[in-house]
Amino acid sequence: MKSFKKLLPFFLIITLLSLKGWFAGKIIYWAYLFSLSFLFAFLLTPAARWIALKRKIIDYPDKRKIHKSPIPRLGGGAVYLSFVLVILYNFHFSLQLKGVVLATSLIFALGLFDDIKELPAALKLGVQIFAVLLLIHYGVVLSFPYPGFWWGKILASLLTILWIVGITNAINFLDGLDGLVTGLGIIASLFFLVIALESGQIYLAYLSIVLAGTLAGFLGYNSHPAKIFLGDSGSTFIGFFLAAIAVMGGWAENNPLVALGTPILILSIPIFDMIYITISRIGAKRTTSFSQWLSYVGKDHLHHRLLNLGFSQKEAVLLIYFLAFTLGIGSLILRSINQAEIFLILTQVGFIFLVIVILMNVAKKGKA
Repeated sequence: MKSFKKLLPFFLIITLLSLKGWFAGKIIYWAYLFSLSFLFAFLLTPAARWIALKRKIIDYPDKRKIHKSPIPRLGGGAVYLSFVLVILYNFHFSLQLKGVVLATSLIFALGLFDDIKELPAALKLGVQIFAVLLLIHYGVVLSFPYPGFWWGKILASLLTILWIVGITNAINFLDGLDGLVTGLGIIASLFFLVIALESGQIYLAYLSIVLAGTLAGFLGYNSHPAKIFLGDSGSTFIGFFLAAIAVMGGWAENNPLVALGTPILILSIPIFDMIYITISRIGAKRTTSFSQWLSYVGKDHLHHRLLNLGFSQKEAVLLIYFLAFTLGIGSLILRSINQAEIFLILTQVGFIFLVIVILMNVAKKGKA
């Protein structure tokens, strides 16, 4: 019976792969993609954990971290490989998708090297910028109305670099509690999926569901108490891909406020966290240069402040999940209301973050 349970996921994967043609073009194709990516991640994660233990790719406890015992940190390998296998087997490669796969592979490799042996922050930033330039070369670049001057494309490229590098690092910085980034990745993917389906962007919807399925398969091993961590290879991969999806999508026609607000609301938790800790650290003079900002590691993130207020790890993660859902719902509402109501929603979002700032400042006193 035990051996049957162990072999069941293999049989399910083989069955799904053999039925690819039957699922294609049907409304349940999304369920096929989710199930296949879930099963790949579910099977590959124990293998990644075994390799991490064998090769001593371990995240050891220290005063900057929450966990109390050594944890393997090669989960990003299982997430990346599961995602890529499903993409390679099921998708016809557009020019943009080629760029996304190449660039995310570069980001994963960078994170993997960093997990094995810590790399200088400046080197990591340089490779991240190069990866975004690779995306831009393949046509993944922000589009917005601008005068037809020579500097228009340069401005679009600079904003694309700022957005993708910023989101990649914001999500990486937030990876401090068991299951936090994995769950936020699932939530963001599902909101991108819903909006992509609403707007007829089926290709983006399928990409989003593959990431959601992959992370769902990994979450069982990564939720508290975690058996394996994402590592930088996993958190930067998730952040980079979600940022790229936001750039690839057309989130509103003839309404720049909705087009801009939609991905910002979906990813607003990591965006807020990065902005807050940056202002806080500069104000307290804990970072006085860009290089210090890149390399600084502190316990002043949103999740740390929630722990300071007495939340358990599970409670803090669930609260952040609910915040992400609440703000994601706002992104859905934006698409169906008029301009005046949009400003009301954005005002409401501002008040939500004001409440979070107050809570973080209360938790900060004598503890961060």
